[in-house]
Amino acid sequence: MKPLTVGLTSLMLPSNSAYLPDHEKYMRIAIEQAIIGSDKGEVPVGAVIVLDGEIIATGHNQPISTNDPTAHAEIIALRNASEILNNYRLPGAKLYVTLEPCTMCIGAIFNARISQVVYGASEFKTGAAGGVIDLFSNPKINHHAEVVGGILSEECSTVLKEFFIKRRLEKSRS
Repeated sequence: MKPLTVGLTSLMLPSNSAYLPDHEKYMRIAIEQAIIGSDKGEVPVGAVIVLDGEIIATGHNQPISTNDPTAHAEIIALRNASEILNNYRLPGAKLYVTLEPCTMCIGAIFNARISQVVYGASEFKTGAAGGVIDLFSNPKINHHAEVVGGILSEECSTVLKEFFIKRRLEKSRS
């Protein structure tokens, strides 16, 4: 079973659901982006923005390399998509991200008018799509996106775990 959250409702979908193949396809591309970030020493989070079945933009974490605390994968992908489409609003677009978004990223997602957010691993320290808080379920916020969580969660979690294991080993050797 795969978790699914739609608006304020949580459901479980069977893993063979016809709804999932595109989600898995795009999440694998987000995982590739996460690995690119990891290879650069960034926490491995990757993002992909899809509009009408086409990839518009990608991004991976870059706060360390850019000295920019806002350079999360989601923000980079949103910036790239907005530049490509020449519009800061991205209605109808879907955002795929390997890790549950934080509050900053969800604020940007709301402002961009993203229609659907699909994430892999849950984030129980800073996640704002249900991990710690659920900003998408707040009825006072004027824009809501459909949220699907848990897509390829094990693969997304593994990339993160391997990164931090490697980092701890490198630290212990120095």
